[in-house]
Amino acid sequence: MSKHKVWVSVSSLVLSALIGLSPILSTANVYAETAEPSVTMVSQDILTSGAILKKYVWKSIRNKKEIMTNANVVEVDLTNPNVKLDVMSGTDNQFTKKQSVLGMATETKAVAGVNGDFYNTQAEGVPMGPEIANGQLMATPPYLPGFYSFAISQNNVPIVDLFTFAGSVTAKDGAKFTLGGINKTYYWFEPGGEHSHVDAMFMYTNAWGQVDRSNDGVTVPTEVLVQKGIITKIAENTIIDMIAPKDGYILRTSGLAADFVKQHLKIGDPLVADYQILPQDSSKTYDAKNFKMMIGGHTIMVDEGQPTEFSREVGSLCCNRSRTALGYSKDQKTAYVITVDNSGDSKGLSMTELQQFMIKVGVWKGLNLDGGGSTQMVARPLGEFSPVLINKTETGIQRKVVNGVGVFSTAPQGEVKGLFIQAPNVLFVNEQAPLQFKAYDEYYNPVVTDKVAANWTVDSQSGSFKDNIFTPIKPGIAKVTAASGKGSQSADVEVAGRDQITGLKINAANIALTEGENYRLPVIATTKSGKTREIPAGLIQWEVIGMKAEIKDGILTVNSLQGTTQAQLIARYDGYSTMLTIAVGKDKVWYDLDNFAVMTMSRGLPEGVAASVYIKQNEVKNKYLELNYDFTKGTGTKWAYADLDSSIQIDGEPQLIKLKVNGDESLNTLKTEIKDNSGKVYYVEIVPSINWKGWKLVSADLSEYNLKYPISVKSVYVVNEEIGQDERAAKGKIEIDDITFSYKGQVTAPAKSSVNLTVNKTAVSVNGKNMTLEQAPVIEKGNTLIPIRFVTDALGGTVRWDDKERKVTVIRGDKMVDLYIDNPDVIVNGQRITAEVAPKIMKDLTVVPLRILSENLGWKVTWDGKTQQITLQ
Repeated sequence: MSKHKVWVSVSSLVLSALIGLSPILSTANVYAETAEPSVTMVSQDILTSGAILKKYVWKSIRNKKEIMTNANVVEVDLTNPNVKLDVMSGTDNQFTKKQSVLGMATETKAVAGVNGDFYNTQAEGVPMGPEIANGQLMATPPYLPGFYSFAISQNNVPIVDLFTFAGSVTAKDGAKFTLGGINKTYYWFEPGGEHSHVDAMFMYTNAWGQVDRSNDGVTVPTEVLVQKGIITKIAENTIIDMIAPKDGYILRTSGLAADFVKQHLKIGDPLVADYQILPQDSSKTYDAKNFKMMIGGHTIMVDEGQPTEFSREVGSLCCNRSRTALGYSKDQKTAYVITVDNSGDSKGLSMTELQQFMIKVGVWKGLNLDGGGSTQMVARPLGEFSPVLINKTETGIQRKVVNGVGVFSTAPQGEVKGLFIQAPNVLFVNEQAPLQFKAYDEYYNPVVTDKVAANWTVDSQSGSFKDNIFTPIKPGIAKVTAASGKGSQSADVEVAGRDQITGLKINAANIALTEGENYRLPVIATTKSGKTREIPAGLIQWEVIGMKAEIKDGILTVNSLQGTTQAQLIARYDGYSTMLTIAVGKDKVWYDLDNFAVMTMSRGLPEGVAASVYIKQNEVKNKYLELNYDFTKGTGTKWAYADLDSSIQIDGEPQLIKLKVNGDESLNTLKTEIKDNSGKVYYVEIVPSINWKGWKLVSADLSEYNLKYPISVKSVYVVNEEIGQDERAAKGKIEIDDITFSYKGQVTAPAKSSVNLTVNKTAVSVNGKNMTLEQAPVIEKGNTLIPIRFVTDALGGTVRWDDKERKVTVIRGDKMVDLYIDNPDVIVNGQRITAEVAPKIMKDLTVVPLRILSENLGWKVTWDGKTQQITLQ
C-alpha cells in the first residue's frame, strides 16, 4: 500500500464513510451558544504517587437554560519515577477480545484508566490507530489524514502528533513487497473506496487473538507462517488455523500479494520484515522505536493552549455526548486523562465545549479518544486494591472496548503512611455496622490489612464493638478508634435517631401493585447535617392499611387486592414516621399468546432492514412472541416492527402499558405505537435502552399523552437511532409476553364537611348541626389552638394517641401528621417542619395549632376577625 492512500472505518462513534469525505469544520463559531462557561473543581483525591483524581463541574448556558456536566480528570506527573502511563489491550493483552475498562484495569492492576481508541464495531475489535504497550508495537497507524496519536517518548516526554507507517518484507531472492500494516482490520481507501486487503499484505502477531484475520469475504487469503525469521508454513487460498506464535507472525495476503508469495516465498527460506512508525511531517525526528507507549485518537482538540481547527470532521460525533480526551501541559510534565458525562443531570459536552474544558483544566496540547457510550473512567480509591467505576456511563452499562489508557504505579512497597476508618456516612441506632480500616504506604499504594488484627474501641455510652461490628445505642456523635500495630485512627461517626432526622421517605412512589408480586421498599432518611442514607430494613417497623400484604426485611408481598381501592404503607424508625399512599388500579392482560392475541406481522424500515416475528414456546409450554431484526443494511434510523391488528380497541381508559421483555443487551430502544380514537398515532418509548438480558417487566406511562379513548396498539418495535448507531447491536432478537394495560386508581378524597368554631366559645356547628365542645378554641402567641380529635373526626380523618411518646397522629386522606405535646416540631408525611406554638393538653384534651394543620391536611380556613369565628372546610 502506498503512503498516499488513506482509509476509513466505522468506529464506535459513527465514524462512517463520511469520515475524511466531509469538510473539516472550523471552530470559528464555537462560543456563540455557550458564553462564559465555568469550571469548578469539587474534589481531588490522591490515587498513587504522581497521580491525582480531580472532579469538576462544568456550567454553561444552552438554549437559554443553565446546564451542568460532571467531569473527571486524572493528572499524572510525568517526572515522577513511581508512576507511568501505558496502554491496556482487550483481554490477556490481545486484540479481538474486548473488555470493559474496569476489566482491563483489574487485570493489569492499573491505578486508573479510561477507554481508548476508536474501532470498527462491526469488525473483530481492534483499534483504528497505532498502539505501543509496554514498549511493544501492537498495531500500526492508519493511512488516514488528521488522525492524531498520543505517545510517551523514552525520556517521558508527551507527544501529540500525526504518524504514519512504512514497512516491507524481503524474500531470500531479494524481492520485496510492501506491508499494508500490522494487526489491522479491513477498511476502504479514500478517495475511491478500494478495499484495503485487495492485492495487499498484512502482518498479524500474537496480539491478534483469533485465527480469523480480517476475512470479510471480499478477498481470498493466502497465509504465511514465519517463526524466528524462517517461513514454516504456507496456506494457499485458505487460512492457517492458529493464532500467530509469540516468536513469529502470520502474513495475510491476497491478489498481487498472494502472487508474490507463490513466486518468491518457500518453506524453510528466511524472510526479513522491516517496518517503522514515522511522523507524517518528515522534518520531525521522533525515536518511535523507543516510545514507551502510544495510542491512537481522533482529531486534535487543543494546541498551544488554544482551541484548534478539527483535523477530522466531527459531525458524526455530534451533539452533547460523553467524551474522553487526553493531553499534556505546557511544560510537558503533566498528562491529563479526561472524561465528561452525559447521564442524568450531567448533560455532556459538544466537541467545541470539550476544547474549552480541556484548556480550563490545563491542557496545552491534546486530542479526543473514543467517547459516547464507550466513555468509562475507573480509579482505585486510596487504600483499596481494586479500581471502581468513577463516571456514569451513557447507556448504564460498561461497554467492552478494544483498549484503554492506564495509569500504573511503579513504586516499591513503602512504609505505612496512613490509616483511615471506613464507615457509612451516617449510622442508625441499634444498627449492626461492620467497620473497616484501610492503610496506604508512603507512595499512596494500599497495604494489606486483611490479616492484620485491629482493636476497635468506642465510648461505652455510645455503643459497643464485637470484633469490628459496631452497634450504636444512642444518637449523636460516636468517636470510634481502630488501632493496629503502631498505627491508630479515630473517626467521628454520626448516629441518627429521631431527633437528628429531617426527612423520611419510602422510595417506591411509582409502584403499581399486583397480587402475588414482591416490591422492595427502601426507606431513605435525611439528617439535619444533610446526609442521606437508606435505613437498614431490620430497623423499620411497618404498618399496612387497606390491603392484605406483609412486609419482611423491606420486601412487600401483596397477598390480596380484592376490594382494595387504595393502600397505605407506614414506616417508622425510632418513633419517626412517614406514610406512602398508593392508589390501587386494575391490570388486564391484553396479549399473551396463550389466552388472547391479535394478528401480528413483521415490518422493517427503511429498505434493507429485515424483521421477522415468530410464536415460540418455553419448556413449560408458555407461548411468547419473538421479534428478530437485522439492521446491517439500510441507512439512517432503522426500525423493526411487530405490527398488531390496530382494529382491536383497548377497553376503557388505561393509563399504563406493561409488558414482559426478554432483552438482548443490544442498547437499542423499545417503543410502541398507540393510535387513539382521533386517528392520531403516538410513539411511546417503553425503554430508552435494551441494556439487559433475561425476562424483565417494563412499562410506559400513557397518562402523559393527551389520548382520545378508546385506543389501540399498532405495533411494538425496536429502534436503532442514527446518532450513535454503531454503538448498538445491528442484529438481535427480543421476546415479548403479557402485554398488559393498567387502569390506575385514584386516592380517595376525604368527605367534604364544614365546621364553624368561635374563639373562647364551646358552641360549634358541624354541617349545620349545633354541638358543644369540651374545650373552646384559644389564641396563644397569635396562633389559634383547636381541639384536634373533634375537628379531625368532623372533617373525615382519624386520630391516634401514643401515651408513651405523648404523640398524636392524624391521618386524613393521603396525609399523615405527627404532633408531639409541648414540642413545636411536626412531622408531615415524613418531613419535619416547625410550628410557631407547640401542641398542649388543656382539660385532658389535645389542642394543636390550626395553621399547621390547615396547611398540611388540605383544609380551607376562613377567619372572621370581627366575630372571631373560624370556618374549616
